[in-house]
Amino acid sequence: MNLEGGCSCGTLRYKLTAGPLIVHACHCRDCQRLTGSAFVINLWIEEHFVETNSAAPQSCQLTAGSGQAHEVFFCGVCGTYVWSRYQAAPGDTVFVRAGTLDNPEAVKPQVHIFTRTKLPWLDLPHDVPAFAAFYNLKDVWSAESRERLRRHMSGRV
Repeated sequence: MNLEGGCSCGTLRYKLTAGPLIVHACHCRDCQRLTGSAFVINLWIEEHFVETNSAAPQSCQLTAGSGQAHEVFFCGVCGTYVWSRYQAAPGDTVFVRAGTLDNPEAVKPQVHIFTRTKLPWLDLPHDVPAFAAFYNLKDVWSAESRERLRRHMSGRV
């Protein structure tokens, strides 16, 4: 799976050196506002698997709907948001925006979250789990992803 991408102007480029732990479609109001769309597709991945070119992203801290910190990373030239870090997420992980991939069709959502604020005209696929808010990782994630996160958090990457 070739997972490379970048910002709109091409200044900031990145490559994912591993596949994502999971791919979310998030329908929360924060994601709707930040993307200007009905939802965002995020690849949840350990930060050390995200390699950037010499252009480092800039960031700012926002307050998520949960009240917890949410850091967004963007190109300092064109302003394209490329990933986020949620303080509530375990480990040193980020959520890469699938829309910034060179080939966004390479991924598809494995779960829909925060559907309580899903726009009513959007129909979700029946074969993909959906949750009104978040979910318990052990109920949704593959055993491989759970083990990878466990190793990451224990420092045995």
